[in-house]
Amino acid sequence: MALNVTDLRNGIFFKEGTSIFQVLSYDHVKMGRGSGNIKVKVKNLKTGTVTEKSFITGARVDEANVEKKKAQFLYRDNDNYNFMDPVSFEQFSLSSGVLGDSIKYLKDGLEVTLIISGDEALGMELPISLVYEIAETGPGERGNTVSNVYKDATLDNGLTVKVPMFMKPGERVKIDTRSGQYIERVK
Repeated sequence: MALNVTDLRNGIFFKEGTSIFQVLSYDHVKMGRGSGNIKVKVKNLKTGTVTEKSFITGARVDEANVEKKKAQFLYRDNDNYNFMDPVSFEQFSLSSGVLGDSIKYLKDGLEVTLIISGDEALGMELPISLVYEIAETGPGERGNTVSNVYKDATLDNGLTVKVPMFMKPGERVKIDTRSGQYIERVK
């Protein structure tokens, strides 16, 4: 089935040749006379590359046959990451190449959404924010509290982020999985 390019919004999947793309951002540009242009920033789900594509208004693209499936992360085995379907309890593994940069946010028991086309997993969607415990951080120094001063902290999953100076090991923090930045302290 064909999609009109004006229907391409954030999160929509479309196919071009053998590649499947996910739209990251959409912009409609109309200058003076003539038809408008649709500019989209897309991610190729097979290679992981992000590019910009431009279409004229009225152009059509093929809709990708993609489904989303819930899964629970179990454990890592060398370069493979093992998941379980929470409904059928079937276990399967995916390589780090398929999961991309999102593997650094994985922790035992985390619920994720896998993007699947046919029998092939193309990627993974994480929740927008996740809670982690600070495993290790430097001391909070007196006198550095005039403005927002941050220090490095290592979380319980090995991820390193910048946190405010007052944070101590054992405290829980909320992290934005889109940017990898500290959001707030969790009580």
